[in-house]
Amino acid sequence: MLFNSVSAQIHNGQFLEKLLKKHSQHLTNVLDHPDKYEVQILYTKIDRNKKNEPHFTTYGYHVNNSQYFYPASTVKLPAILLALEKINKLKIDKTTPMITGADRPEQTAVTVDTTAENKLPSVAHYAKKILLASDNDAFNRLYEFIGQADFNDSLHAKGYKDVRITHRLESPIGTENNRYTNPVKFEKDGKVIYEQPGKYADKQYTSSEIIKKGKGYLKNGTLINEPFDFTEKNFFALEEQHKLLKAIFFPEYVPARQRFDLSKDDYSFLYQYMSQFPVETEFPANYTDDYYDGYCKFLLFGGTKTRLPRHIRLFNKSGDAYGFLLDNAYIADFEKGVEFMLTAVIYCNEDQIFNDDKYDYETIGLPFMRDLGKAVFDYELGRHRSVRPDLSKFEVRYDK
Repeated sequence: MLFNSVSAQIHNGQFLEKLLKKHSQHLTNVLDHPDKYEVQILYTKIDRNKKNEPHFTTYGYHVNNSQYFYPASTVKLPAILLALEKINKLKIDKTTPMITGADRPEQTAVTVDTTAENKLPSVAHYAKKILLASDNDAFNRLYEFIGQADFNDSLHAKGYKDVRITHRLESPIGTENNRYTNPVKFEKDGKVIYEQPGKYADKQYTSSEIIKKGKGYLKNGTLINEPFDFTEKNFFALEEQHKLLKAIFFPEYVPARQRFDLSKDDYSFLYQYMSQFPVETEFPANYTDDYYDGYCKFLLFGGTKTRLPRHIRLFNKSGDAYGFLLDNAYIADFEKGVEFMLTAVIYCNEDQIFNDDKYDYETIGLPFMRDLGKAVFDYELGRHRSVRPDLSKFEVRYDK
């Protein structure tokens, strides 16, 4: 089957910028200061032929794989894919109980998960918690199962080169200790069916160049008047995120090495939980009370707390940290027959101080993501399609 790589198709002309500036003053205000807000955008238009085969046209705005931004929770999506791929190779079902041990002082063990229906942790349940509520501990457990070296080497071997995953999230244990990952075992009917010892990444995956941003940061409540060091932090370039998204929704249209070894059930699982709202979820049950529809839906909806339409679905993974706001989404309107891919990052930290919890997500970042999504969505609604796409592949049954 013929395919085109995302990078080979990027059109970096004025089309996207003109489209966005025409849509809203807020977008214009941001895009008139590209260096300040460090915006990068990738938008892929999808046209189907009579056989429902897609053709992709990708437009970029200021896409630069060498420009650093902190990827926040968007690193959790490849963690899910690699974990699913790994258990498939081990011939273990994704719902099999996964027990995490600890063989170093800084590590913690997990033997139960009270949010799961059977009260036991598993790759499937960790993936649900990541996709529904961006759970940090769930990511950390998948990171430990995959191992730092395999996490990076596997992505690099698949052609996702501009990726560095160097640490757990919301963990104080430091760069060196993050090279160590916990022992893990899978149990079925009271028997251990696979056991993995703790691992150590012999190779360093931190940046070879010093990366510093801003003008200051808080440390233990004290302002340090010097740039914040991101050299040892995670990185996941926007173009790589867009490629990964395409590999999930159109695996047969990406180069073979960029695909993941997933089953048909795995893809259905991903489509469900990437788009399911917390209130549609049986387990974790508390998500129906604590999380609103737009909790992790930044593009088009701007994280709104109002009820979202059910015929429009964002199959996405978003993130926010250190003033960087991101979303990576395949967006479908099943009533109108609209589909497209949209990936974006914006830096919203007006005071240039890190760790002060004074980021401008609400006033700059989320309105930008909302208007960006609306601008592209409105364009998609109005443009001519010779063939209405059959999107039934992505229409899934939700928990409730």
